[in-house]
Amino acid sequence: MAAAALAHDALLPRAAGGNGPGVVLALLVHAALLAALTVSVDWRTKDPEVVSAELWASVPQVAAPKPVEVAPAQAPVPAPPPQRAAPLPTEADIATERAERKKTEALRKKIEADAEAERLRGAADRKRAEDDRKKREQNREQTDKEARDAKAEDERLARQREENLRRMMGQAGTAAAGTGTASADAAPTAAYNGRLVALIRGNLVFTGTSTDNNAAEVEVSAAPNGTVIARRLLKSSGHKDWDDAVLRAIDRTPTLPRDSDGRVPPRLTITFKPRE
Repeated sequence: MAAAALAHDALLPRAAGGNGPGVVLALLVHAALLAALTVSVDWRTKDPEVVSAELWASVPQVAAPKPVEVAPAQAPVPAPPPQRAAPLPTEADIATERAERKKTEALRKKIEADAEAERLRGAADRKRAEDDRKKREQNREQTDKEARDAKAEDERLARQREENLRRMMGQAGTAAAGTGTASADAAPTAAYNGRLVALIRGNLVFTGTSTDNNAAEVEVSAAPNGTVIARRLLKSSGHKDWDDAVLRAIDRTPTLPRDSDGRVPPRLTITFKPRE
């Protein structure tokens, strides 16, 4: 009965002046909410406390790897524009192309011809140089042969002169002592000198050169029959090659001709010039 009466009283409207406890309770709740908000806002506005600490490691620290460079993304390649169909060549284009081909072909042939001509010139130069070398060798061999032949001829003529001299001396020893005549002591005629020089020049061989025309003067001794007994150089021309050539020419002339009076002068002085 009491419970039913209490429930019934709660459902009844309140009497005037009965809201005091509720108001007080609402104020207390709002005050508590304000205090809680104040405390919460004040805690978040405080400066954070700084804490320092030293770290010690017993092993070496490995450096962090370098950042990998990432290649920038390439821009997409634009698609090529559609190609237009090539225009058909005209007769002028065909003629121009033919002319260019002919010009190129002519230039190529000219280059090949120049190269072939250069090759032939080189071959000709090499052949000419080889021919000159062979010619020099042949000339040297010919000169050596001539020198050997001249030496052998000089030795032969020297032996012949010695033999003639011994024979002439023997004849002179056995011959009776005769008296001289005016004709025997007379000088040779001018024509005889010219004939004698021409005879000796026919045996003269001279391959050198002379810048001047100086004469070599030679004395020749002969037996009464014209055999050359001796010869000696009285005056040099200044060129040993020419002097030796004159002496060899006299040695190649074993017998002198007789003068117009039928005799051979025993001693003659003859001059020989390179150019006469």
